[in-house]
Amino acid sequence: MAQFYSAKRRVTTRQIITVNVTDLDPFGQGVARHEGKALFVPGLLPGETGEVTLTEEKRQFARGAVKKRLSDSPERVPPRCPHFGVCGGCQQQHASVSLQQQSKSQALSRLMKRDVDEVIAGPEWGYRRRARLSLAFSPRDQTLQMGFRKASSNELVDVHQCPILAPRLEALLAPLRACLSELETIRNPGHVELVLADNGPLLVLRHLAPLSAADRQKLERFSHSEGVALYLAAQSDTLEQVSGEAPWYTSDQLRLSFSPRDFIQVNDAVNQQMVARALTWLSVEPGERVLDLFCGMGNFTLPLAKRAQSVVGVEGVAALVAKGDYNARLNSLKNVTFFHENLEEDVTRQPWAKAGFDKVLLDPARAGAAGVMHHIVKLLPKRVVYVSCNPTTLARDSDALLAAGYQIRRLAMLDMFPHTGHLESMVLFVRE
Repeated sequence: MAQFYSAKRRVTTRQIITVNVTDLDPFGQGVARHEGKALFVPGLLPGETGEVTLTEEKRQFARGAVKKRLSDSPERVPPRCPHFGVCGGCQQQHASVSLQQQSKSQALSRLMKRDVDEVIAGPEWGYRRRARLSLAFSPRDQTLQMGFRKASSNELVDVHQCPILAPRLEALLAPLRACLSELETIRNPGHVELVLADNGPLLVLRHLAPLSAADRQKLERFSHSEGVALYLAAQSDTLEQVSGEAPWYTSDQLRLSFSPRDFIQVNDAVNQQMVARALTWLSVEPGERVLDLFCGMGNFTLPLAKRAQSVVGVEGVAALVAKGDYNARLNSLKNVTFFHENLEEDVTRQPWAKAGFDKVLLDPARAGAAGVMHHIVKLLPKRVVYVSCNPTTLARDSDALLAAGYQIRRLAMLDMFPHTGHLESMVLFVRE
């Protein structure tokens, strides 16, 4: 058989090798050594031996697939979900939660060049209060498929249960499937979003074809019988509320109203602890001014306003700024102001920044906050709390503060997404 060399990927033979796994990476892959380089093997845990077929080989690492597991780690546990291994949502249900947290903490520690002080965690199961499920109609057997994508594939996994979903959302899967299967427009489906607010669950149906009057009646009957607020989205940028009241959740005993498509933290239990820890770390005094960057609709901003003299929240999405203003009024907080700004630009030149700030909090998206870090340094805050959903950009952005004389005083791993490869964290920087 002819083989062709590629600079990006070397063609490997299908020989079977025996490897010993010594580590677990944050994505749930076992790590072994083969011919002097790292070999990543999904499905194997530290301390396990297995027969592996090489599937990809590059200059600095290789990947393999398990043919046969020869031993079991004491940290191996039975996956709770019957779709695990096929559905791409979870990668680590076969590993104990303690091992998952240990591997993520070690990865964070290596990137930040500092030990992790604590792990902030909540329930292992039933923690996810938001999910988007794809829909597909199978002409062959005339059935509706509803679920998540396979790992590294667009193929749909027909999901009938999901133990990481909040129980009230998981309980909706069967009746929702039955309802959607009866719609006249089911041959041209879109997707559904399920969200559990503090005042109950809600459903957003993105439909690609117009709904008939009969279809709308079926959906409304479902919403009333299941106690679900119903929203319809004929277009990706439209939202029609059909039934139920506007959703809200609490942060530091404050009520935050949100739109079904607004970003909220998926794990409520960890979010509550994360907000509390940020407030403690910043140690805000009554006479201080605080700046909250990438503030969203006020998840941190409003709790900070309960403690500070004044708080400024800055966000790049205008709709979230408006929602932040609304939530401030809803909670009778008069010492907080929200601004819509491009955070890649120098925010220190804005009139609201002239008086300076004593403390700063930032919670950017996965791309991080490279454009704003040097501007934070110019403000000379005494303390900075950085909440991160990407440890790589966190490590990069930290360099600007460290170079300016700040020191890391606290580092926490946030176990926001148990059983998955997502690693979130928060850091306290103090200016010496």
